[in-house]
Amino acid sequence: MVIDRIIKGMETSDGDGVRLTRMIGTPQCDMIDPFLMLDRFDNDDPDSYIGGFPDHPHRGFETVTVMLDGRLRHRDSTGGEGVIGPGDVQWMTAGRGIIHSEMPEQIAGRMRGFQLWVNLPASKKMAPAGYQDLTDANIPVVEKDGVTVRVIAGAYDGVDGPARTQTDIRLLRIDAAPGAKIPLRAPEGHNAFVSVYEGTVSGPGAQGAARHVDAPSLAELTGSGEVVLTAGPQGAALFYGEGRPINEPVARYGPFVMNSQDELIQAVRDFQNGRLTA
Repeated sequence: MVIDRIIKGMETSDGDGVRLTRMIGTPQCDMIDPFLMLDRFDNDDPDSYIGGFPDHPHRGFETVTVMLDGRLRHRDSTGGEGVIGPGDVQWMTAGRGIIHSEMPEQIAGRMRGFQLWVNLPASKKMAPAGYQDLTDANIPVVEKDGVTVRVIAGAYDGVDGPARTQTDIRLLRIDAAPGAKIPLRAPEGHNAFVSVYEGTVSGPGAQGAARHVDAPSLAELTGSGEVVLTAGPQGAALFYGEGRPINEPVARYGPFVMNSQDELIQAVRDFQNGRLTA
């Protein structure tokens, strides 16, 4: 693999005025199949996030929220409820339909993390909704040669993450000491990205010359085989996503992601008529 596009993301807001940076799901980077959207939030101004995300619907995909700082309270129509804090992960499968809220709870005023949207294949879009609360204590850690890897989903160095996934994906949180080497290998045909949120990493580009990825930005990795990223002089922290592309039509309308416009219309009708989660 090599470093291909480097994307700074687009400043935007969602929910009740929550300020965030959209890394995937923009005109610059529409999607990295099967990843539909990646939002990075990093704010120490409560007025920019305290409104949170009041009750709203979803159908047809999964949301994965990774907390770095602060807390987020989740409630949904399946009865799922929990508070995630630093290092925790909230994994929600919308499937046929779910209505949920995500409300911040302050820790020293800081709110930092990611939310990733993972597409579902047509065969699973109408599956029952579900919720997983993955605490930091239950996410395994691999430490080697100055690199610390938290395995959220999939496997790394023979260690399996706790997430029960509907698609063939791998999610890792990686911290690297200054100058440390970070080896990453995706199976043939998989798509991959790294979102660097602290420090800098460098690695080979498509033309052979080294490329540098400075925080905060996302780099799409393309090609096959192993890529070795090197942490910069201040070290690095990054969120790594990799997955087998679904290669199906994608139709989106706000909180609904289906395969056709007709299915989107049905999702809106079901929500309006109180049948989204039935």
